[in-house]
Amino acid sequence: MEKILSARFLAQKDLFDTQGYFKLICGAGNEDLEEVRRLSMIYTLSGATGMDISATPSVVEACMDGIDRAYDLSHKLKREIKIRPFIMVSVGMPGDHHVRKSYIDPDLCIMCGLCVAPVCPTDAIEWGGPKTLAVVNQPKCIGCGDCSAICPRPDIISYVHNEKGLEEVLPECIELGAENIELHAAVAEDEVIMKEWEIVNKSNPTNFNSMCLDRLHMGNFALENRIKQAKELSGEKLIIQADGYPMSGGEDDYNTTLQAVATADVINKAFNMELNRRKKKIVYKKNREVTITTSGGTNSLTLDLANQSGVNIQGVCIGTFARNIIYKNIKEKYDYEDDNFWKDLNNIKEACDISDNLIQSNTSTFSDEVTSKASVNK
Repeated sequence: MEKILSARFLAQKDLFDTQGYFKLICGAGNEDLEEVRRLSMIYTLSGATGMDISATPSVVEACMDGIDRAYDLSHKLKREIKIRPFIMVSVGMPGDHHVRKSYIDPDLCIMCGLCVAPVCPTDAIEWGGPKTLAVVNQPKCIGCGDCSAICPRPDIISYVHNEKGLEEVLPECIELGAENIELHAAVAEDEVIMKEWEIVNKSNPTNFNSMCLDRLHMGNFALENRIKQAKELSGEKLIIQADGYPMSGGEDDYNTTLQAVATADVINKAFNMELNRRKKKIVYKKNREVTITTSGGTNSLTLDLANQSGVNIQGVCIGTFARNIIYKNIKEKYDYEDDNFWKDLNNIKEACDISDNLIQSNTSTFSDEVTSKASVNK
């Protein structure tokens, strides 16, 4: 542990300890500045304590602006923002679906239009109608794979890695206001990943950093080994984001969020539980070794399922579902070029009422001591 821990680090730790951490995932590949700005504003007003965004300086600035606008509007909407959200910037390895961008080969496209909205959840594919090519607007693309899944031919849509120079971009993101970094490491190569993880920790040595892992390429033992290596570098500043079924949170049912809770359960049993010989059963340790958040298919039922299953988690992170439930307010009523969005307080209030319910269903009430610590700005 560092000899001196910042108030913000301790505040975030308290949020994990009290199940008060809710993170909105804007998308590691989402570089639509106005969407990030609007999402950040709505979810800050509703009490989200984390924002997960692309590790792009302009996106960090947009997120900061959205949070600041929430504070500016809070008195008009009679809302108290108890905690300034912790901004987390996400980066990923080649092959990880969170940081890829789709590419439609113009020489092969059959101009059918099947891949456009509503199939594309972020309206990232532009198509002018029959006999016109579909083109990807890459800043909007989050790499979910829905377009290639519906495309009639397997060779038309491919993916490119949204590569970033981590040693250059991460310190800049931290300087602009990001407080956490997340490495999406859903690939099999341990050695390469740990080199990137070392860069992450050097870039942000005094705050929490997160490694997002799923079980697509790893069995339980490989997952445990990856976490052990990450923990050697990060110690208590490690978050493991248990990714169930990435970018699949379109439905609000238990099955959709099942894999996220199951992955958290696997990690708990490897690190946070032990055999009680007297009771002859596995119980939770008094002090956890690994902080676990959930993502990938998460929805309004995630914490409920975890509690019903006896799976301890320290936070819930929601992307697709959280964005979808307020898209009509932030995107359909006013497009991203329409500044009237910021003046329509009734529309903003309606969006906040919706996001309120999602956050409340996935957090426990936290104490005044926690909120007073967390209100300290960076």
